[in-house]
Amino acid sequence: MKKKSLSVKKIIHSKLIKHLKDPKINNIFRVFNNNLKFINEKKTAVAVSGGPDSLALTFLFKCLNIKNKKKGYFYTVDHKLRKNSSNEAKTIKKLLKNYDIDCKILIWRGKKPNSNLQSIARNKRYSLIHNQCIKDKVESLITGHHIGDLYENFFIRMLRGSGLDGFVSFNSIKNKLNDNLYVYRPLINIKKEDLIYITKKVFGYYLDDPSNYKNDFKRVRLRKFIDQFKEEGLDIQKLNLTINNLTSSNEAINYYVNKNISENTRILKKSTYILNKEFLNNPTDVIFRSFSRILKLVGTKYYPPRGKSLIYLIKFIESNHNGKMTLSGCVIEKVNNSLLIYKEKRQKT
Repeated sequence: MKKKSLSVKKIIHSKLIKHLKDPKINNIFRVFNNNLKFINEKKTAVAVSGGPDSLALTFLFKCLNIKNKKKGYFYTVDHKLRKNSSNEAKTIKKLLKNYDIDCKILIWRGKKPNSNLQSIARNKRYSLIHNQCIKDKVESLITGHHIGDLYENFFIRMLRGSGLDGFVSFNSIKNKLNDNLYVYRPLINIKKEDLIYITKKVFGYYLDDPSNYKNDFKRVRLRKFIDQFKEEGLDIQKLNLTINNLTSSNEAINYYVNKNISENTRILKKSTYILNKEFLNNPTDVIFRSFSRILKLVGTKYYPPRGKSLIYLIKFIESNHNGKMTLSGCVIEKVNNSLLIYKEKRQKT
């Protein structure tokens, strides 16, 4: 690197670190750093949307990299759902470049859905980022989810009829996506207002997604209901108490899920699982979670299969006929008293 370029980089780094002298920003940085103290992976990436949450996260992670003299990866997605989405992605890339942050743009190509747009777009965004993590051999992905997202996702899961695991999973700072990738939420206890404060101080700019104000989307309508719940006294302390109580029960169930997978499955080469007949001799929730975990690992999907799909799978298994079915990128093959689960092969186009 040329001396001039090195000098410019040092000046940029110095200006970024200087923001940590702000007591409010420094307190958030300490929480952020503490929540990542167990992160030992060699390569780490940040999901950047361009909103105030992810830009605050980008700043905090860059400061951490400067202090630890490490390199990080930054990904943003051009979903092409709006006419100006490509310009927005390029604007974010250019903005971050001024702060010695190289942000890679991932493009969602192909036909776009006409319904359930936000949910499908969110899944596609994580799918693109997940695939890029695999390509770059990234071992941990950091997202900018904050305490408001914890509220929203709790109620969204309630509307979906989620099980206990669904209610508490988002509360975890660290989640295992598959054998090669972990997802971290180091800002899950931080308020959105505080992240906006950081972004305004550091960057003076962020994208304001117009879809966040459209009543057409369930998540937007839900935010208004949540504000009403807060007025009735459901504050974050009470919600945390509820989630902590559910988490305790969830850990007990997971003990038996781990036991079921350990004692009643075998793994062959290429991540092929063999399940014996004792696998199904467990309470329903244990069976559901055991299947969900195996299918997610084998299919390498970001999200586990939905409950309705698992119910259909169990009915198929309990039938008296051998055969195959596909679910979550996996093939489930029934052979007498045993089951094989292996990754579905993609057909060439």
